[in-house]
Amino acid sequence: MSLPATYLDGLNPEQRRAVEHGVGAGPCPPLLVIAGAGSGKTNTLAHRVAHLVVNGADPHRILLMTFSRRAAAEMTRRVERIARRVMGDGARGGYGALSWAGTFHGIGARLLREHAERIGLDPAFTIHDREDSADLMNLVRHDLGFSKTESRFPAKATCLSIYSRCVNAGLPLDQVLGANYPWCAGWAAELKQLFAGYVDAKQRHNVLDYDDLLLYWAQTMTEPALADEIGSRFDHVMVDEYQDTNALQASILLGLKPEGRGLTVVGDDAQSIYSFRAATVRNILDFPKAFSPPARIVTLDRNYRSTQAILGAANGVIDLAAERFTKNLWTDRAIGARPQLVGVRDEADQARYIVERVLEHRESGTTLKQQAVLFRTSSHSAPLELELTRRNIPFVKFGGLKFLDAAHVKDMLALLRFVQNPRDRVAGFRVMLLIPGIGPASAQKALDAISAAADPLAALANVPSPPRAGADWRDFIDAVRELRDGVAGWPAEIERARLWYEPHLDRIHDDVATRRADLVQLAQIASGYPSRERFLTELTLDPPDATSDQAGVPLLDEDYLILSTIHSAKGQEWKSVFVLNVVDGCMPSDLGTGTSAEIEEERRLLYVAMTRARDDLHLVVPQRFFTHGQNAMGDRHVYAARSRFIPDRLLTLFERVSWPHVAPSTAGYPTRQAPPIDIGARMRGMWR
Repeated sequence: MSLPATYLDGLNPEQRRAVEHGVGAGPCPPLLVIAGAGSGKTNTLAHRVAHLVVNGADPHRILLMTFSRRAAAEMTRRVERIARRVMGDGARGGYGALSWAGTFHGIGARLLREHAERIGLDPAFTIHDREDSADLMNLVRHDLGFSKTESRFPAKATCLSIYSRCVNAGLPLDQVLGANYPWCAGWAAELKQLFAGYVDAKQRHNVLDYDDLLLYWAQTMTEPALADEIGSRFDHVMVDEYQDTNALQASILLGLKPEGRGLTVVGDDAQSIYSFRAATVRNILDFPKAFSPPARIVTLDRNYRSTQAILGAANGVIDLAAERFTKNLWTDRAIGARPQLVGVRDEADQARYIVERVLEHRESGTTLKQQAVLFRTSSHSAPLELELTRRNIPFVKFGGLKFLDAAHVKDMLALLRFVQNPRDRVAGFRVMLLIPGIGPASAQKALDAISAAADPLAALANVPSPPRAGADWRDFIDAVRELRDGVAGWPAEIERARLWYEPHLDRIHDDVATRRADLVQLAQIASGYPSRERFLTELTLDPPDATSDQAGVPLLDEDYLILSTIHSAKGQEWKSVFVLNVVDGCMPSDLGTGTSAEIEEERRLLYVAMTRARDDLHLVVPQRFFTHGQNAMGDRHVYAARSRFIPDRLLTLFERVSWPHVAPSTAGYPTRQAPPIDIGARMRGMWR
């Protein structure tokens, strides 16, 4: 006897159609859920997973992929709450255990380790983050002599970006260079040689980079036997934020479910804004026709966030898109005030206007945390940050130093990675350079000596102590041996690593107290993982946001204003939102107008910014702003036109205001004229 689905009563009709699609009716045909901004996407997806489980689906055979591990954890918690409410704590033990929920990269790492030996991988591989990958790219670049070319060869970060785009977009090098890196086109032959050397180096060192986690997985899915084995272990595959996937991720999905049965993707083409990461809006636009018969489309267009006036303006902007799924957001909320299109003289006035409005809102009961200022590029907020500092208004800007980018955290992780995989040359090189008396030549010599050994760490003990290293070298060997042998066990062994590292921390850095706090935090994070391998993998794929010295601003005040790039604001919402520099040259960016596809993405970026606001939206249009690299102390400026994404025909959707307000005229009233000042006489007097 089936359970009554009263737990679905809180869903609107479109959400319910998405949740109930194909449940209990044999093989589930493919489903595309077009989920507009603020339409309850996460709630709908969680209910769909729970509804499958309640109706007999095995949660261990459900694959759920999101774009952050935190999102996957939150989705799992929601599913468990819904299922427990329906089935009770004692029913079907473990029903809430979505054991295959995570990011594309995290799931890929797990599957690759599981099938490593069948695809020619050593299961002990370690994973390089972007900085480590760039360092390895640089080593190969140097070995090939490209760091000493007569004309400047592309820097390591640029080389890695080019390589990454080729891999993720599935495009040949020449096409990527022509479209995205035209200034590097003359180096095509050398870059091809560099990338071949980089791949060889990764394989010798038994490391994978971020892109490999998708590339190896996609290549695995081209082998029919493996593809069938992996695909058949999942009855249902669900993907969130599908508009942000790249060509590799789409190929993985088709490999898992070539006929689409059991496949559900959720996203919004109007919020596809990550092409700089090789994401392509084509994945979601072309999804329905990838299968025969085509996938069913369910559109969630009821918005639970914004007023109708804000939605009307946002709909007007996105209606002008060249290609999209038909969707007009609507709400039961009051119409509200129209978004303000605010004309100001320059960026200085823009900053002053925002500060005045923010403080007015605060006085009327809207906290600073309920307000956000969004911008196309991080540098656009500089004048505003100066004004906020001058007015003593606390703020947090999303961005800044990431936890794993801090030198002391990378040092500790390098030691653990080297113990986990002693063929990881980048990790070994970094950790050896911490030892007094060890320079690049000594480190390279030691790494060369162990590279061919069957047991590199055992061979390391037989490497002669470098003459100037003395007892520090022996301390290093002892620490490595104890960590390799697991004497302390996990996670206690991270304390052993810290015991070795802290004397070097004291010697190398000044702000030791702050950095020690980060190492304590690292140990706390480690305690949440069952093994060193899982810790290193998960921390690299989903790092914490910031080091402790970057989290100080909120401590200055219990309330603070949010500053954020539009890309970082996606998925967030605030009561009041201000958008900076809504002018051509900034939105769209003058760097994003090369092709029609780039212009369309810039339009979607403005749409995303507008749909973050619940009650109050201000689009600020400075008439004059200073060119890149200049400031208000100079005079190199340009006059800007209102963004082309808000043409005259949309102006009725906005309230147009100018700031500062011009004082009323006093014509008709006599005024006392001050006597004229002879400035010319002063100028002449300067030289007499």
